[in-house]
Amino acid sequence: MTTAQELADQRHRDHMRTLLAQAAEQFVLDLAGEPVFGWRDRTIGAPAHSPHGDLWVRVTTEFPAWAYGRVWTGNTDATALTGVPRPEVVEVTEWDDPPRRVRAEAATLLPGHVCSPTPFLHDRPKVGDGWWSDLRGALDRLAEQDTERVAVDQDAVTRRLLVFFGDAIDPTVTHWATAHADLHWANLLGPGLGVLDWELWGCGPAGLDAATLYCHSLTHPETAERVHQVFGDQLATPDGVRAQLFVIARLLLRIERGDDPAVAPLLHQRARELLGR
Repeated sequence: MTTAQELADQRHRDHMRTLLAQAAEQFVLDLAGEPVFGWRDRTIGAPAHSPHGDLWVRVTTEFPAWAYGRVWTGNTDATALTGVPRPEVVEVTEWDDPPRRVRAEAATLLPGHVCSPTPFLHDRPKVGDGWWSDLRGALDRLAEQDTERVAVDQDAVTRRLLVFFGDAIDPTVTHWATAHADLHWANLLGPGLGVLDWELWGCGPAGLDAATLYCHSLTHPETAERVHQVFGDQLATPDGVRAQLFVIARLLLRIERGDDPAVAPLLHQRARELLGR
C-alpha cells in the first residue's frame, strides 16, 4: 500500500521533472537522458544536446527566503577557480514557482561517470593511480586560491564539536584553506578526474576535503586506506583531526534527520579512534 509520504514524494519528483523540461526549453536544449536527483530530491539534472555540444541541465528549488547567497550561486561563483577540472556554467535562468523559487543552470558536460551513485562508496572506484595524483594536485591548487566565500567558519566548528564531543577536543582551527566542502563519491568522476557540484565551496578548516572524502569512504575499507595514503599528511594534523570530527558530526546529524543510519557505527568508530589519540 502506498503511503501518503510516498505519494507526496512522487508528486514532488514529477514536478521536478516538469521544471527540468521547462529549463531545457528556456535554454533551447533537448534533454537526452534519464534525470538524476540530488540529495533529498532538492535538485534534478540531466544531459542535453545543443548545436555547440552536450551540456548538463540542473534545476534546484528553494523557498524565497533561502533562494540567494553562496549556496544558491555556488556553481556560477566557481568560475573564479582555476586548476580544478569542473563544469563551466554557460547559462542561468530563474523564475518563481510559488511557493518556491527555481534556478536552472546549463553547464559543460564533463566526460566520464560518477564514481558512485551514492555519496558513500560501496564498490572500488574505477580509477587508476594517475587519478589519485590528479585529485591530490587539484585539491592542493584549490586550497591555495583566495576567496571571500565561507564554507565552514570557526563558529560552526566550535558549535558542532562541542555538541557532539564536548570538551574532548579543542575546536580552535589554526589553518584555513579553500575547499570544495562536499567532496563525496557521487561528486567525483572517473576514469578521468572531474569534480561536480560546487554549491558549498569556500574557506574551511585545512584538510576539510580530505576529511570529507575519507569519511565517505569508510564503507569501503580498501578505498578508505587509499584516501589515507594520499591525504595522510592532511588528515593527521590537528586541523585535519578537527575536520574529520566536524564531518562526522555533520553526517550523524543528517542521519538523525532521516539519512541512512547504516553508516553511523562506522562514523562513531572513527570518532573514537580520533579522540583516543
